[in-house]
Amino acid sequence: MDHIKSAIRTIPDYPKPGIMFRDVTTLLGDAGAFRAAVDAMVFPHAGKKIDKVAGIEARGFILGGAVAHQLSVGFVPIRKKGKLPHSTLSQSYELEYGTDEVEIHTDAIQPGESVLIVDDLIATGGTAEAAIKLIRSAGGEVVGCSFVIDLPDIGGAKKIEAHGVKVASLVAFEGE
Repeated sequence: MDHIKSAIRTIPDYPKPGIMFRDVTTLLGDAGAFRAAVDAMVFPHAGKKIDKVAGIEARGFILGGAVAHQLSVGFVPIRKKGKLPHSTLSQSYELEYGTDEVEIHTDAIQPGESVLIVDDLIATGGTAEAAIKLIRSAGGEVVGCSFVIDLPDIGGAKKIEAHGVKVASLVAFEGE
C-alpha cells in the first residue's frame, strides 16, 4: 500500500485554506500504482456475488469501470443531477452550504442485484450515503463501498457503516 499512498499527490490549501486535497490523478497516471489500487479494490470481492459496480462521479467512474472490468460485471454511473439522458431516480444529500443530488437511470439496477459502490475518497460520506439510498430505492442490495482513500478524522466511513454497509479503503490520511 506504500506504493499507492506515495502515488497520491497532496495539494495544501485547496480548495480553501486549511484543506489538504488528496489528488488521485497522479495515482491514475502511474501504471503500477493504478493497477495495484484496482487489484486491491477487487481482491476482497473476487468470487462473491456482485452484479454491478456503481461509480460515483467523476473519479469513481475511472476506478469503478476498472473494478467492474476485473470482476466481469456491469457498470452503473452515479451522476450529478441533470447529466443522464434517460429517466432517472434521484437522491439529495447535504453539502456544507446547501444540498445537491445524484442520479442513476431507472433501468440501471434491477431489483435484487448486488451492487458494489466505488469512489476515490470518503470524507464526510454524504455522497456515498446518497448512493446507498439511491441503489436501495432501485431495489438493489449494496454489498459494500470501496475507496482508495479514507479521511477517518472526518468520519464518513462510520456514517456508511451505520447503514449496515461495509467500507474498505486502501489508504488513510489524517486531517481534512
